[in-house]
Amino acid sequence: MRQLVIAERVCLIGHIVSMVFGLVGILLVVPNAQIILNLSEVGQTAMQWSMAGGGVAYMILGATAVFLYALRTLGLGRTLAFMLPSVFISLSSELLGTSTGFPFGHYSYLSGLGYKIAGLVPFTIPLSWFYVGCVAYLLARAGLKVDNKPSLLRHMGAIALGALLLTSWDFVLDPAMSQTSLPFWYWQKPGAFFGMPYQNFVGWMGTGSVFMTVAALLWKNNPIKFERSQLNIPLVVYLSNFGFATVMSLAAGFSIPVLLGLLLGVTPAVVLWLQGSASLAPVTVESATNEISVASVKVAVK
Repeated sequence: MRQLVIAERVCLIGHIVSMVFGLVGILLVVPNAQIILNLSEVGQTAMQWSMAGGGVAYMILGATAVFLYALRTLGLGRTLAFMLPSVFISLSSELLGTSTGFPFGHYSYLSGLGYKIAGLVPFTIPLSWFYVGCVAYLLARAGLKVDNKPSLLRHMGAIALGALLLTSWDFVLDPAMSQTSLPFWYWQKPGAFFGMPYQNFVGWMGTGSVFMTVAALLWKNNPIKFERSQLNIPLVVYLSNFGFATVMSLAAGFSIPVLLGLLLGVTPAVVLWLQGSASLAPVTVESATNEISVASVKVAVK
């Protein structure tokens, strides 16, 4: 278990560092090519690596970190019960979207995010749906106390809130990533919301709701028993990815998407984390209680 935690934290730190490194490259180096010429040979090599594979690295590291976290806290069965539907359902939506324009609108991916499945969707995109979708759903599920007081209404609320957190991240990310000096995708028919069609958000809500519903059904008879500190990682992952998107959008001059994201994404995420943490027992208390119980049994036996 200790080795799993170490691997998880290494991937999480690498994920965050990769995002910071990517921001430096996209926002400072690319618009000012002279900076590259002034770097040392090592610096130029690192920047070339960043431009060639930075986007791929940060998503792989993020997905790996969340997978290891889920494996440690949820178990293999529940982890796969979320990961497989999220990856395959989001990939199906993305392939359909890039081919027909449904459900997101007409768009195409450029290079920079890795090998494209069927020549259309980078393999890293379903991974990002998985890891951001997973932490969003876990925050919503814990905040609404679905596993403590299960009911149809709470299940539906967790799915809706999880999908909203996921979509709110896209409010902020999409305008910048499609209109930065080094874009990763583009809209063939730009929409009214800072270049994005409103249909895109319907597609995000719908896709997220579908795979979260599948996960909820698969988890139905296997409730989650979190400890308080275990809810911190989902919040860190969500806020760090939102922070990456925020810096990108503000640098591109898009402040309204950031404000919407803060209102509909960050604020609910923090509130859900606070509510979920308040209802969970800390690890140290449980451990101490177990030790006392064991000690009492030993004394009784003697």
